[in-house]
Amino acid sequence: MHAWLCENPVGVEALRWTERPTPEPGAGEVRIRIAAASLNFPDLLIVQNKYQMKPELPFVPGAEYAGTIEAVGEGVTHLQVGQRVACLSGTGGFATHTLAPAALCVPLPEGFDLVSAAAFIMTYATSHHALLDRGQLKAGETVLILGAAGGVGTAAIQIAKAAGARVIAAASSADKCQLCRDEGADEAFDYTQGDVRAHLKALTQGQGPDVVYDPVGGELAEPVFRSIAWRGRYLVIGFAAGPIPALPWNLPLLKGASVVGVFWGDFARREPKANARMLAELVQWQQAGKVRPVIDSTLPMTDLPKAYARMGSRQVKGKLVLVNP
Repeated sequence: MHAWLCENPVGVEALRWTERPTPEPGAGEVRIRIAAASLNFPDLLIVQNKYQMKPELPFVPGAEYAGTIEAVGEGVTHLQVGQRVACLSGTGGFATHTLAPAALCVPLPEGFDLVSAAAFIMTYATSHHALLDRGQLKAGETVLILGAAGGVGTAAIQIAKAAGARVIAAASSADKCQLCRDEGADEAFDYTQGDVRAHLKALTQGQGPDVVYDPVGGELAEPVFRSIAWRGRYLVIGFAAGPIPALPWNLPLLKGASVVGVFWGDFARREPKANARMLAELVQWQQAGKVRPVIDSTLPMTDLPKAYARMGSRQVKGKLVLVNP
């Protein structure tokens, strides 16, 4: 097997494409021949030693992937050799093969292609957990999605529309705004142009959004929170912009609003049964055509540095996927 190996987490430039022994699964594990692996923002942070999870060195990055089971370990009874699965195990995906905990593998129904499956779990689980569980989004409410043209953003648009909400998308260019409209957003605006608060006031008749979905952070957070509706819910997803914003505490008071943390990974660990039900529902939605991953492009697995560069230059719309021949 071959894999991108991180021996020193100082950045993408330190990764090496190297040959390694093909491993045998232990108890509770399966070996997966990887067909496709998607690139997510945590995959960049983890090789820079900036992510909250710090794997033992050396490690193979790549949190999310899909492929075919080649071997099963002792005690694995619900999966079998030849079965197609998706998995989000945190590491191991940027390779030709990996070992994965069987409990983290999601069996794929017929017709669920492996490129889409590799781009599915992290963004859709995060967005479903954020909007419907933590945000309690209801039909008829208005949700503002920041960074709406990215992987989690496009997933959030689709899930919010499936829930019957009105969606306002905020993205960083005109073509990204058009993508958001194509994915179902009712309104879209370029947050780099003009005053964000003025945009939101005009688009909500002065009422503000009921729910804000924010994977961006940075300087947008305060003006957006100042625009939130009475009893609004501000969902803290992540900080793709870099800086973690500081919020004046009088704003939640004046708005009767909530700042709601969203940590899907720990939700999955602490509430596995609820997470399994959510994932099963999302697979059903995908089969019914309610949601579908937006694939920006695919690149050969050996072109991982190019994929990181494309993500770093903010060119990616939806998800970028690495594929093995």
